[in-house]
Amino acid sequence: MHVEIVGEVHPTLALEGHPYTSGPFTPNYREVNATDLEVEGTIPERLNGVYLRNTQNPVHQPLGKFHPFDGDGMLHLMSFQNGRCEYRNRFVRTEAFEQEQQAGRALYAGLIDKPSLSELPGWGARGGLRDSAATDVIVHAGKALAMFYQCGEPYRLDARTLEFEGVDAWGGEVLRDCGLSAHAKVDPRTGDLLFFNYSKDAPYMHYGEVDRQNRLVHYVPVPLPGPRLPHDMAFTEHFAILNDFPLHWDENLLPEGKHKLSYYPDKPSRFAIVPRRGAASAQIRWFEARPTYVLHWLNAWEDGDEVVLHGYHQKTPMPKAGYDNTGNTMGPDRYGPTLYEWRFNLCTGATRERRLEERHLEFGMVNMEYWGKPYRYSYNMIAHPGSFLFDGILRYDHTSGESQQYLFGEGRFGSESPMAPCHDAQGEDDGYVITFVTDMNTDRSECVVLDARDLTAGPVARIFLPHRISSGTHACWADAKDIQSDWAGLL
Repeated sequence: MHVEIVGEVHPTLALEGHPYTSGPFTPNYREVNATDLEVEGTIPERLNGVYLRNTQNPVHQPLGKFHPFDGDGMLHLMSFQNGRCEYRNRFVRTEAFEQEQQAGRALYAGLIDKPSLSELPGWGARGGLRDSAATDVIVHAGKALAMFYQCGEPYRLDARTLEFEGVDAWGGEVLRDCGLSAHAKVDPRTGDLLFFNYSKDAPYMHYGEVDRQNRLVHYVPVPLPGPRLPHDMAFTEHFAILNDFPLHWDENLLPEGKHKLSYYPDKPSRFAIVPRRGAASAQIRWFEARPTYVLHWLNAWEDGDEVVLHGYHQKTPMPKAGYDNTGNTMGPDRYGPTLYEWRFNLCTGATRERRLEERHLEFGMVNMEYWGKPYRYSYNMIAHPGSFLFDGILRYDHTSGESQQYLFGEGRFGSESPMAPCHDAQGEDDGYVITFVTDMNTDRSECVVLDARDLTAGPVARIFLPHRISSGTHACWADAKDIQSDWAGLL
C-alpha cells in the first residue's frame, strides 16, 4: 500500500468517551491519497466510477453541547477503473470550516444549542449554525456536490480527485432563502439537479432545478403554513414531491428563540405534488395522509392517474422514553422506520397508503438509473439496536416481496450503500453494492463490494483502507462517463 499524506488539521476537540466522537465515530484528521491497496478477492473490471461517502468529523471543542450532526464534513472516495482502485479523503472546506481553522476554535453554535451561543447571529447555515456540508453528496454536471441538511451553500469538488472548487455560481440566487437542503436529486433522463430548501421565513420552502450545464433554470415557492423540517424529496418524470409533516418546531416557542421539536399526531401528513420545469401547469397539488415523519425516500413514479411514492414511514416519530434530542438516542430502530407506499390520485385527490415490510430499515438505495420511474429492487440498511449504526444490507424485491441480506459481522458497521450498475449493465440489478465498513475488532476500515444480484454470497472484493474512518451518513455512486475529471494516469 502506498499512502501519501496531503493534508492534516489540528483538533481542539476534547469529548472523551462521547458516543459520537469515539468508537466507530472517531474523527479523521489526515487527508490522504492511497494506491496499491490490499485487496481480498477480485475488483470487478465492469465497475468503473466512484463511490463517495460523506461523514461528520468534528474538529473543535463545541461552544455548548455536541450533536453528532455538528461535525465538519469529510468526503471519502473510492475510485474504480478496469479492475484497479484508489482511495482519497478530504475535508469539505466550507466558509465556516475555514473561519474556524483560522480562529483555531469553534465559532458556531451546535444543533441543540441556543443560537445566541454562537458569535454569529441568525438561524441555519446562513447564521449561527455551522454549514458543514457534511450530510449528503451527489454527482451532478460532472462534479461532486456536498450538502447540509439544515440548508447551506452548494459546495463543489472534483468527483475523481476531491479537489475543492468552492461554491457554485448559481448558489447566490438561492442563498437569500437559506440555500439548498441535502438530498437534492439528479434525474438520469435529463441530467437536471432537483433541489429544495426551507427556512423560518415565509413562504418557508422553495423548489428549484439546475440543468446539466449547471445553470439555475427553475426556482419557485412552495408555501407552507409555518416553519417545517423537511429532510428529503422525491421526483417523477413530471413532478417533484415535497412534504409537510406534523413533526416540527413548536411555533409558540420560536419567537423566543427556542427550537423545541414537537410531534402533532392530530395533524395529517401533507404531500406537495409540484410540477417540474416545463410542466403544463404551475399549480401545486396537496394530498393528505396519516400522520408520521419520513427522513428518507426510496423512489417515486407515475402510474396512470397516480403518483406512487416509496419511503420509510416511522411508526413512532417521537419516542417518549429516553428521548433527549442529543443524538444519543437516535437509533433508527427507536422510530420504527419501515418500507411504505403512498399513492396520490391526481384525478380524485385521494390518497392510498400501505406498509410494504415490517422490518426496521432505513437509508435505502436503488439503481439511480431507475430514479423517477418504476423499479424492482432496493438495498436497505439494517439498523443496529440503540445507535445510529447499521449491521448489514437487505435487498428487497418489490415485485415478489422476497429479500436477501448481508450482515457485516459482530463489531462491524457500515452506512448507506449505493447500487453501482455496471457500465454495460443488462438489467436493473446487474451491478454491485458498495459500502465502507468500519471494523472495531481489527481497528481497520475497508471498502466492501457485493454482487447486487446475490448479497448472500458475500464480498467479491474487500479493499482495506489506510486508516479507520468515521461512520458516516449518506453516499452515492457515479459512473465514470458522468464525471468531468482527468482519469488518465491516476490509477
